[in-house]
Amino acid sequence: MQAASAEPGAEPRVTAHMPERSLLVASLLTMSGGFLDAFTWLSLGGVFASSQTGNVVFLGIDALSGRWPRAEHHLLPIVGFLLGAWVAIRIRAPLRCLMAHIACLAAAMLLLHRVPDPIVILGISFGIALQSASFRHVERWGYLSVTVTGNMLRAIDQFVSTSDRDASRGGAAMLVLCLMFLFGAAVGGYATRRLDAAGLAVPITLSTSVLLVCLRNRRWCDTG
Repeated sequence: MQAASAEPGAEPRVTAHMPERSLLVASLLTMSGGFLDAFTWLSLGGVFASSQTGNVVFLGIDALSGRWPRAEHHLLPIVGFLLGAWVAIRIRAPLRCLMAHIACLAAAMLLLHRVPDPIVILGISFGIALQSASFRHVERWGYLSVTVTGNMLRAIDQFVSTSDRDASRGGAAMLVLCLMFLFGAAVGGYATRRLDAAGLAVPITLSTSVLLVCLRNRRWCDTG
């Protein structure tokens, strides 16, 4: 898989001045992705904020069954995600996109159950697409913070690689991210049942921590 292979000319260690590619940052963002999937599934009528594969599956099932309102319900996060990804790829400003992602989650926390659910669904999916489209590398390997399937395949690809001297490190990183997504989903399910909208404080805190790590490192580089 090309996404899991080393980038041409990349050095084995790229995190010294690029915290956005560190395993810590990738882990926090992937945990947030798992949390948000659990949150939206439980709070917003059975949709996924992050894993659009699930939304596509249910969209197809409901559309062919003639359940058009349900089909539209699953179409909303797909539209929001596509718009967010388009904006993130267009402007190529990871930290600004992360700030906007945090703002979308904060708005969702304040407006949940006060405005129609479709508005909240669109906002969360748009925000998480801004984040996931902006942070797609852990060290020199590609990853996704919104799903586990691709990261599982990347892990296997690295573990069986014979041409990459750091293949085992890449495979281990992918497995860590899979576990972080699982952990995030578990925490998301628990927090959503206990805290409802206030549970969104968890992914907001995770994303804010990532933002602070990146900003602190950039200031250090500017003064160092």
